[in-house]
Amino acid sequence: MKPLGLYVHIPFCVRKCRYCDFASWAGRESDMAQYTDVLCKEIAQRAKECGYPAADTVFFGGGTPSLLPSDLYLRIAQTLRQNFSIAADAEWTVECNPGTLTPDFASALYESGCNRLSLGLQAAQPHLLLSLGRIHTAEQAAKAVLLARNAGIHNFNLDLMLGLPGQTEADMRETLDFALSLSPRHLSCYALIVEEGTPLYDDVHTGRVIMPSDDTDRTLYGLCRSILHENGYMQYEISNFAQPGFFCRHNANCWRREEYLGFGCAAHSLWKNERRANPAVLDSYLSGEAPELTAISPEEAMFESVMLGLRLTEGIDENDFARRHGHALMEVYGDRLQPALVDGRLLRQNGHLLLSEHGMDVMNSVLVALL
Repeated sequence: MKPLGLYVHIPFCVRKCRYCDFASWAGRESDMAQYTDVLCKEIAQRAKECGYPAADTVFFGGGTPSLLPSDLYLRIAQTLRQNFSIAADAEWTVECNPGTLTPDFASALYESGCNRLSLGLQAAQPHLLLSLGRIHTAEQAAKAVLLARNAGIHNFNLDLMLGLPGQTEADMRETLDFALSLSPRHLSCYALIVEEGTPLYDDVHTGRVIMPSDDTDRTLYGLCRSILHENGYMQYEISNFAQPGFFCRHNANCWRREEYLGFGCAAHSLWKNERRANPAVLDSYLSGEAPELTAISPEEAMFESVMLGLRLTEGIDENDFARRHGHALMEVYGDRLQPALVDGRLLRQNGHLLLSEHGMDVMNSVLVALL
């Protein structure tokens, strides 16, 4: 059986960012020990249920994993290793907020076998970080990179955001220049999405904050593409760029619809054509509320393969699609995809179906046709 991915959700934060609708809570540090107890029990139980499978990627997300005390983090890491056969060359990523990474936690990361960090820089300008509700400065991000390297971890990603209220092309260039000065192996450039229920959503819908136009978003995205390409970063997914050999294996496997197991509040799993969603409320997870299980139909599985696979610049391997689903890709979707093939949003090259550069800008128009 092919090794799978492991995801661990840590739902604690110092402060909730203004745009964030993830399952995370500020001021709940007193629950960390109990959360670790429940989480470790879940890991052991799921490993047993699944037959103690092998894993080749581990990803701690949040929330803010770097807010955990080192001893609790190490206990979770040890529980993973005790219950899964984790490959010697596994990619082990931990998300860290630059404002919370300490030398002690960086040492614990290295001790656990973590070999990749993902740091949420987002922007280099103080006024933009403040508008997002971020707790760090660009200088703290640089210090976090130095802490990681001093601890022995040299592979890291920087998250950047584009399409922020008031963000200019000069801001984007300055952020990219600052990020590149830290020599990351990987960069993620995400467009800000205004999610209902967040403070930012309220500000936008009451007119207190004006979001940039779609044209501005596209300009900033194009700027990211061109500058990163000029600096040797390969775009391998709509929002992700890496030096050769440093693609995020965990996320790439998710986009290829490989199996993964998720642990913790709000974590999801894909296992044996069943999607499992843990309770999205912290208290519900701590009280032992059962996860929601959803069987995935063959039709849904095929659509997921297309929706996720088109995010990758390599696109969808048509032979692999047929092997997985028992139907040729164009047999299932050919009629609906034809307009996008004719106008150049989609391409068929070397046995792959992929979005063109323009198609990546208007991906939703391709997916709508599939629905």
